[in-house]
This record gives sequence, structure tokens and C-alpha cells, in this order.
Amino acid sequence: SRKEKETRSRPSIIDLPLPPTLPGGDSSPLHLASHQGLSLTLPALKKRPKICCPRYGERKHTKSDWGKRCVDKFDIIGIIGEGTYGQVYKAKDKDTGELVALKKVRLDNEKEGFPITAIREIKILRQLKHCSVVNMKEIVTDKQDALDFKKDKGAFYLVFEYMDHDLMGLLESGMVQFSHEHIRSFMRQLMEGLDYCHKNNFLHRDIKCSNILLNNRGNQKLSSFLMTMSTSLFSTIDSRPYTNKVITLWYRPPELLLGEERYSPAIDVWSCGCILGELFTKKPIFQANQELLQLELISRLCGSPCPAAWPDVIKLPLFNTMKPKKQYRRRLREEFAFLPTSALDLLDQMLTLDPSRRCTSEGALNSDFLCDVDPNNMPPPESVDLDSYLSVESRLTCWRSSWATS
Repeated sequence: SRKEKETRSRPSIIDLPLPPTLPGGDSSPLHLASHQGLSLTLPALKKRPKICCPRYGERKHTKSDWGKRCVDKFDIIGIIGEGTYGQVYKAKDKDTGELVALKKVRLDNEKEGFPITAIREIKILRQLKHCSVVNMKEIVTDKQDALDFKKDKGAFYLVFEYMDHDLMGLLESGMVQFSHEHIRSFMRQLMEGLDYCHKNNFLHRDIKCSNILLNNRGNQKLSSFLMTMSTSLFSTIDSRPYTNKVITLWYRPPELLLGEERYSPAIDVWSCGCILGELFTKKPIFQANQELLQLELISRLCGSPCPAAWPDVIKLPLFNTMKPKKQYRRRLREEFAFLPTSALDLLDQMLTLDPSRRCTSEGALNSDFLCDVDPNNMPPPESVDLDSYLSVESRLTCWRSSWATS
């Protein structure tokens, strides 16, 4: 047909003439032969390399990978908790075979789009890369295409490395015995993660046992950065007031209870001191359900807040209204006399009423109790694999991980 003849007679790119040779131009045999009308037998071309992305699992994910995969790339094993945004699932990556925790971010009830608290947590976690801080690997969605979100609101999933337990669940189970050396290892890892956060200008502001994750190898990770605040936006820590309605009550330091709004990293160190005491006693050392009673319990053990022990306490907004009815002397060393001396010294420094005199996270790492600890050489606690001891219902109770709110 006429159309076929036109197609056959249409010149291809090979038939196009080459540009004229310029002085100093290419004088290769191929170039000269084409202009002189000579035929030249070309060598067989080598096979061109394929240009394609490696498969997932063949390389580490980069920032550009985030959000490209769908949740169907994971085999969901089961629900392991209820998080701030939605359920938390244990899952297996189909490409790598790695176990992960999928933290669901529901959008169906969000009028303003993606939750601002989730955005803050994601932004912070992407800046924190440390072996003692939980690692967020990527973000996946339950929609194959972005256009699907216009039709039906979907959900995002934050993909975290999987940790077998949280510290609160292990302590409450009563099935794991922590030796003196295990406590040293756990506190070393906790303070290393906290020191890293503080040196990168982050205050965690919600350290508690349920936000400390552990695996069956004895590795520990600090998690749950919902309340975390960056101080790098301000020239000094005292440049602006912050909310003092942070940190779960049992782990809240006295300066916050007395209304301090210009606080320092010392607030996190107090929380870690509470955890150190809890690791030895197997229960929270300050358990109150009201702020006034919480301050009362602190005063009974650490002494009443007074100018003699804490000169600036009289400047705090609630010093007169929250003052304990009775004046207590400090009895911490007496109550915890059963602790090893080095552990007692550190606990005393971490639970100092005056935040300016409280030890820092770096100071805790340099203390006699923690300075020579190597967590890599520490065998995991016996019976830490609770899967062989507890029923499914009990495991879900124990797995009150960092994603769950108090």
C-alpha cells in the first residue's frame, strides 16, 4: 500500500549526513571513511550494560527511597501494640527477609492532612543516627499511586527496626533476672543514646521504661520522640519558655513540678535516674497520680526543695503553692544502701534536686559505675526470649512499646 511504501522510503537517522569536518576536529578512520565514500567494516559492538536500579535488599535504602514502596511489600505477622496514630504491626520485609515494626499513621480522621506530631517525629528521627536510638528505616503507604489518595484517604506506615521487648514489659513480667552487670550495660546504652541526643541539641522529654526497647541479644534503643524538642533554633537554652507539661508524671523532675519553663537537658537525666533505681527495685520509685503528691514522694526520698540545697528554687512559679507541708531531709543513700557503691553514687548525682548540680549524660558515662562497661561483650539476660514462656495475650501486654502512650 501507499502507506507502507512511504514508511519503507522514510530515511532513518543512519541515512542523515554527518556534519562537515572542522579544523582540528575528529580524524578517526570512521569519520574520514564516511566523508570519502569508503566502506569500513565495523567491529562487533559490545553488549551495552543495563542501566537499572538494584533490587531492594541489594543495597541500603537512601533518602530518595522513602515513600516509594507500598505496604504490600511486607508480610504482616500480627499486631504488637496500639500507637499514638494507630496500630503497630510486626512484619517481615519480603525483599530482605528482615523483621520490622510498622507504625501506622491514620489519615481518615485528620482534617489538616498529615498529623503535625508525626511530621515532627519523622523529622527528628531522620536526624538521629545512633546505635542506641531506634532507627526509622523508611515510610511506606497503603496506596499504589498518589492519585489513589484523592479518591480515598489512606494510611502511611513508619517502618522501624524490630525490637523484641520494652523494658517496662520485662520488669513487670518478673520472668527475667537482671544481674548487676546487665543493669550497667542497659544504663550505659541508655546514657550513650541520651548523650548523643543532647549533643545534637535535642531534649527527649519523655524517658520512661516503656520507651526503652530491647532485643533478645541485649541491645537497647531509646525510642518515642513525640515529645522531643530541638534547642538548636535558639541561641541559648534560656532564650524562650517551654511547656512544662512534659515527661510522664512518675519520671518528671522537681523543677517541672514547680513550674519551670526554661529547663535544660537535666530533665532527661532525672528520668534516667528514676530508671536506674527502678532496675534495682523492679518497680517505679516515685508512683503518684497527682503532681502535688509526686513532689511529696520526691521530697521524702531526696529532701524537700529549699534554698539551702537548691538556691534558685525560690524563683520558680509554684514554689510557694506546691511546697510540701513537712520538711524532709534527704534519705536517698539510706534507702538505697543495698546498691553497689558506684551505682549509689551515680543515683545520688542523677537524682539531685538542683538541676544545675545534677550530673550530665556525659558525666554519667564517665562515672565509676559506667566508665568501663562494654555492652558488646555482655551476654543477654537469661530467659529474655519470653516467646517460649508467655502466651500470645501476655506477650502483647508485655510489648507495650514506645509507640503506646501512657
